Amino acid sequence: MVTNRQLAAAQTRKKLVETAKRIICDKGLANTSIDEITEACGVSKGTFYTYFKRKEDIVYELSEKMFDEILADAQKCEGSISEKLENYMIHFSRYIECGSLKLAQEWIKNAVDTDQSDVGTNKLKKDISAVKDLIRSGIENKELRPDTPVETLSNTINDLLYGQMLCWAFSGGAYGFEKRTQIFCKTYLGVLLKQYLL
Repeated sequence: MVTNRQLAAAQTRKKLVETAKRIICDKGLANTSIDEITEACGVSKGTFYTYFKRKEDIVYELSEKMFDEILADAQKCEGSISEKLENYMIHFSRYIECGSLKLAQEWIKNAVDTDQSDVGTNKLKKDISAVKDLIRSGIENKELRPDTPVETLSNTINDLLYGQMLCWAFSGGAYGFEKRTQIFCKTYLGVLLKQYLL
């Protein structure tokens, strides 16, 4: 059973994350201070450090649970392995696009600085693992050949998604990230998988 103290702690953490997201989307991560986040939440700086080591950790926190849900939804999706992968890829890009261009740009900026944080490296590993899970399920369900190159396909799909995200961020959101992913899936995903389908 959840105690009142645990419930209050969860609410405080949620408030910190939501407040930080609002401020970061407005001002950018570099221009947002921990003091500003805690002041807007009405909590002490020590409270912030109870939940997070750095403000960059909040950006990771924002996406971690959602991407678990995106994978779970794709796994439950009725349809072929191609449809499951398409579901995953489109929801991946939709979540990032809906999260805001500014947040994606800030995440990219911080994720590429591996001296400061392993957030980007950890996120990429998790995303590669998610696509591997989907491809392995296609093999187990006898939709894909047993010799399907799971590692190569999962790396390729993630290279594409991350590349699309980067180009969308560079463009300043000049086009729809989700729409770009839909076009890829309709045009090339089947081609990518064709030689491995049973």
